[in-house]
Amino acid sequence: MPEQEPQQETDAERRRRRAQFLRDLAEARELRDRVQPRRAKAARLRHAMRMRTFRW
Repeated sequence: MPEQEPQQETDAERRRRRAQFLRDLAEARELRDRVQPRRAKAARLRHAMRMRTFRW
């Protein structure tokens, strides 16, 4: 890992990189869901159950 001065990159750059990463992640998830619809449905149901039982 190259050595860098801390806080060299701005918040805007970090946010832009993070947004790009999240877009790529969502795209990969959509692709996987199209390829494996049964697994995607099970994952959605598990997530819904987790959200219902989560204590705020």
